[in-house]
Amino acid sequence: MAEYTLSSFSESWIASLILNLLCYATVFVPGYLLIRYFKKSKYIERAGSGLFSRVVTSCVFGQSYDKLATTDPAHSRPTPPEKSFSSKCLQLSFCFLGLQVSYLTWGVLQEKIMTKEYQNSEGSIGHFKDSQFLVFVNRILAFLLAAVYLTCTRQPRHTAPIYKYSYCSFSNIMSSWCQYEALKYVTFPTQVLAKASKIIPTMIMGKIIASKKYEYYEYVTALLISFGMTMFLLGSTEAHGTSSSTTTLSGVIILVGYMSFDAFTSNWQGELFNQHKMSSVQMMCGVNLFSCLFTTTSLMQQGTFSVSLQFMLTYPGFFWDSLILSVCSATGQLFIYYTISVFGPVVFIIIMTIRQGLAILLSCIIYSHPVTLMGLLGILLVFTAIFLRLYCSYRLKQVQQRRAMSDTTKV
Repeated sequence: MAEYTLSSFSESWIASLILNLLCYATVFVPGYLLIRYFKKSKYIERAGSGLFSRVVTSCVFGQSYDKLATTDPAHSRPTPPEKSFSSKCLQLSFCFLGLQVSYLTWGVLQEKIMTKEYQNSEGSIGHFKDSQFLVFVNRILAFLLAAVYLTCTRQPRHTAPIYKYSYCSFSNIMSSWCQYEALKYVTFPTQVLAKASKIIPTMIMGKIIASKKYEYYEYVTALLISFGMTMFLLGSTEAHGTSSSTTTLSGVIILVGYMSFDAFTSNWQGELFNQHKMSSVQMMCGVNLFSCLFTTTSLMQQGTFSVSLQFMLTYPGFFWDSLILSVCSATGQLFIYYTISVFGPVVFIIIMTIRQGLAILLSCIIYSHPVTLMGLLGILLVFTAIFLRLYCSYRLKQVQQRRAMSDTTKV
């Protein structure tokens, strides 16, 4: 009995999580000690002009943005001419289709890889279980794309200490790991609806990290989203895997972990953008650089890197699914940054909200997930609350702009 319990624990998500964290610590702890040493020894004051000194300065201290602001090429660029209405429509259609195709395909493949079995030409059947390897596959191509783009284009001078990317990289890895791991315990529609509900932990993290203040409508819509999510979970009658309450509880805990880590990632990245004014692709490159470092180190230490590669060679279908998954993840990130830079975050959130609704519909059709009437009402309530939140935010900004204009006129 004791042997069975120990074996069950070693194969559980808790054991996998603990092992991953211990492996990440082998990167974090030495890195923290080195950063502390360089700062306490005031290395910046005696740093030379050699390659090692420049690397240490960039990684630990960064560069003063104020000193470099006047030479930043981004500030000297001429303002591009205003585009016509038809051009904007074409751009918006391009962004909409790019995001939908990238992330809907990514979602379908994500569910397939984590929940379905693979069969090769010899008839052998296998089930892939290593969520961390999928995180690595997604991040490596995104890093390479960002690095190539930075090499080929002119970018603002980078001023942030590179080590600061490690925090949001870690939280990004953990949120992705939770996202894949949750599919072992809950259905994909439940996971997608949990993503739509991440406004709540995002607000909490915003309070903790940046001391943000929120409007009354934001609290009301957050409560509506919570209520809608509860309705969906209570109305979901499908037994995913085993029907025990332990399995359901594991799925809920992992989803809470996903939302918490994801909320920290967005808030920390927002603070970095505000403080250091880097470009979106520089952020993408820095975050994915550390993500590749963490996941590669952990996979090598656990000995699962070779196991996953062997699974990939044994089952060609998994290889192609992983490749397409990686391409969709990388191109999706590029579409995210491009859409936000051209149309702003509100339009982007609307597009992604539509994507979440389509993802639930697509998953229910392809993988036959039943949804009860209460579950359907829960879905409608969540997305209604999200659109209500966007509308109130838009109206509030209009009122504030009118007040500002009237105050300027009076003066």
